[in-house]
Amino acid sequence: MSPTLLLSEQLISRPSVTPNDEGCLEMLAARLEPLGFVCERIDSGPDDFRVSNLWARRPASPAHAQARTLVFAGHTDVVPTGPLEQWSSPPFTPTYRNGRLYGRGASDMKTSIAAFVVAVEEFLAAHPDPSINLSLLLTSDEEGPSIDGTKVVVERLRERGEPLEWCIVGEPTSVEKTGDMIKNGRRGTLSGKLTVRGVQGHIAYPQLARNPIHQVVPALTELAAVQWDQGNAFFPPTSWQMSNIHGGTGATNIIPGSVVIDFNFRFSTESSAEDLKHRVHAILDRHGLEYDLTWTLGGQPFLTTPGELVHAVQAAIREVAGIETELSTTGGTSDGRFISQICRQVIELGPPNATIHKIDEFVAVADVEPLKNIYLRTLELLDQGNKDTA
Repeated sequence: MSPTLLLSEQLISRPSVTPNDEGCLEMLAARLEPLGFVCERIDSGPDDFRVSNLWARRPASPAHAQARTLVFAGHTDVVPTGPLEQWSSPPFTPTYRNGRLYGRGASDMKTSIAAFVVAVEEFLAAHPDPSINLSLLLTSDEEGPSIDGTKVVVERLRERGEPLEWCIVGEPTSVEKTGDMIKNGRRGTLSGKLTVRGVQGHIAYPQLARNPIHQVVPALTELAAVQWDQGNAFFPPTSWQMSNIHGGTGATNIIPGSVVIDFNFRFSTESSAEDLKHRVHAILDRHGLEYDLTWTLGGQPFLTTPGELVHAVQAAIREVAGIETELSTTGGTSDGRFISQICRQVIELGPPNATIHKIDEFVAVADVEPLKNIYLRTLELLDQGNKDTA
């Protein structure tokens, strides 16, 4: 069995449902420290939701004065399993069937972590004095609130003034085959909770009440029809979607006194959060609504245009997998939104994502070693490029 599969099994076997790490970080630190990594725990959060964070760094030797830092970022936490009886095998017992490794976290994203750790081991065995600094940023709070995880570590690194040049986030980005798609950016996410107030009353006497549902519908129709921007070469147009509407008492003869609407923007770099907020308020005010609106900015959009990191990853995929990768900014958010605040170049690269968060999550065995080899070749290309420019 390959070292990558073996480490993947060891990680999958630990039931690390957010925010629990179940010793994954300790096991990984034990692999990294003999390689020269300085491993620092930056745990955070209240006692009932304690988040485990690991910042591991292996600096280049003083001979490489121009060393730049490559960070691999990932999360050891996984989403809940769902009904155990619906799994074909226990979710935290790594199981092989039909050329697949099954288990919660197999594709999101314990295999990526294993692949990078093994790639680093092989890279340092062949290149014991690299010209780049190597780092890992691992958390147990990516699938949860994402408050005390990567966000906290990034803030600590910002305070220290630790410069980061490149980051690979091991999120499952591929579609059919490892390497066929990487994410070179993600859209921002901005959520709103809108409460429109009316006057409750008997449904038979509407003249004595004011129905907030009737009042808000024209504004919602307008919001749904707005073209917020046209996107650009890397991002699709910004989208606005409602997720929930709550109104009424449950009785059929009462006009409700209020209605609550939850909505979300997934926005491109063509729009800003402040501009979107301003435009929403302008529409609501124009319709004369009596309302309250609270906002939650989940993350700013980020974009890494083709450059050193993108080119190195593309070349590695071409050499290892024999395919041309697609650059994409689709999908949800990742911890890349935090890391991009202190790192110039951030991309995401991992195995196919068809079964993430599902019952019987798996990764194809045929996708595992290519992923490790892509990470390894990327390390080699960035190291050589850094030597050439030093």
